[in-house]
Amino acid sequence: MQDRTVPPAACYTPPGLKLRDLAERLDCRLEGDGEVEIRRLAGIETAEAGDLTFFANPRYTTALRSTRAAAVILADGAPAAPCSMLRAAEPYLAFARAVELFTDAPAPPPGIDPASQIADDAKLGDGVSVGPFVSIGSGAVVGPRTIIHPHVTIGAKVTIGADCVIHAQTAVREGVVLGDRVVVQNGAVIGSDGFGFARRPDGTHQKIPQCGGLVIEDDVEIGALVAIDRPALGETRIAAGAKIDNLVQVGHGVKIGRNALLAAQVGIAGSTVVGDDVVLAGQVGVNGHVTIGKGVRATGQTGITNSVPPGSFVSGLPAIENRAWRKAASSFAQLPALRKRVAALERRCAELERRDRPAGEDAGPPDGPEPEEVEDQAASEKRR
Repeated sequence: MQDRTVPPAACYTPPGLKLRDLAERLDCRLEGDGEVEIRRLAGIETAEAGDLTFFANPRYTTALRSTRAAAVILADGAPAAPCSMLRAAEPYLAFARAVELFTDAPAPPPGIDPASQIADDAKLGDGVSVGPFVSIGSGAVVGPRTIIHPHVTIGAKVTIGADCVIHAQTAVREGVVLGDRVVVQNGAVIGSDGFGFARRPDGTHQKIPQCGGLVIEDDVEIGALVAIDRPALGETRIAAGAKIDNLVQVGHGVKIGRNALLAAQVGIAGSTVVGDDVVLAGQVGVNGHVTIGKGVRATGQTGITNSVPPGSFVSGLPAIENRAWRKAASSFAQLPALRKRVAALERRCAELERRDRPAGEDAGPPDGPEPEEVEDQAASEKRR
């Protein structure tokens, strides 16, 4: 029977790269045997002889002590590993640079595949690579060395800068502007119509044409199946260095600041401003027409309904300061028991008041039902 075992994922490099050479290229301090030959990168738990791994999270301390890797990248103050070590001030960053060295994915050759359709007045720079079944519209401009993978649609009057990579099934709508070194992952839609409708007197909806612009600045990466809308007026803008994860929705007229990070399934409603260095974790939802200040961080599934001051760390719905939300969240599970205790204390207080009341004084109405009984009675009346 054929062995169908799948080996652990790893990045391979051409043979002959010595650890001392790697330390020099990554600007790391070598501890151990510099003559070790590194063949690939691998995770700390699956690494074997000839592998380079990294350690940046204390949760993996046990795995570090038992790793079978040939070498590990780790921080200056991290525990020693049972192998050669590359000490770095920022081990995760050093590992990211190592991945670039170890990745050897050949770029498509320059030129235009004959199965693609390019408008006669489109302009393509030197070294552009266009895969099969690509469509490039009238007046479009593609900068030098940009790679356009198969089945990409580029609309009329689109401008794409140098050294960009547009992956398969992407649609770049008419008039969109992409800067240099922009990466767009598979299936993204850049410049889709904003969600704009005017309600007619009869209750139906009149579409508002979305004729505004969309600008993606330099060094932005856009994940798979992202949708970034254009507005009716003005522009949507993604500033330089921003990184957008998969399945993110950016509404019409939104401004995303420099180096912002938007994790998967973030949704941002129209005309919102997201400041520089903002980090929105997975499934964060942002209301329209609000401003998120510089350096704000929001944890997963936070609902931002109002503007957030710069430097805030928020959580919950509606978003509040993270520490306050954590205290409140820890109390949620206790609420049913607390509710019963409060009801019991109220009955005890009423009993003590009756006991201390002078003889003959009106005792007042009898104690009310339990909170659960009130809810049951209301539900019964609603059903009737």
